[in-house]
Amino acid sequence: MAELKTQKSKASVTAYLDNLSDPEQKKDAKILLKMMWEATGEKPVLWGDAIVGFGEYHYESKRSAQKGDWMLTAFSPRKQNLVVYIMPGVKNYPALTSKLGKYKTGVSCLYIKRLSDVDTVVLQKLITKAYLDMKKQYSKQG
Repeated sequence: MAELKTQKSKASVTAYLDNLSDPEQKKDAKILLKMMWEATGEKPVLWGDAIVGFGEYHYESKRSAQKGDWMLTAFSPRKQNLVVYIMPGVKNYPALTSKLGKYKTGVSCLYIKRLSDVDTVVLQKLITKAYLDMKKQYSKQG
């Protein structure tokens, strides 16, 4: 089976965030770091060179040959947006996303231009709920 390309890194999350060039994005990323750390109780780990992940589970795709370990929740400060990874799928949380504010979505990605565009209390509830749902789902593995 094929391994996932993005793997855990030993690089410093703090150093990575400190090197972000956009001051507002850096500020938002540090707030998101604290928010996710509080929501999960997990130590942040850099995955690849740009994803800050919290917790992990073993992944085996039913549709492809991919398998490996993956983060339970994460974020990535990208050039266009902050990407928040809601692993169970963003559409599974309509009660929260309806109150969130301005964002775009992919299947498991929440794209936020700036944290000031969303209600951060609702965002933390969404992150916490999705994280706990993933913990519950993958604690039944094995």
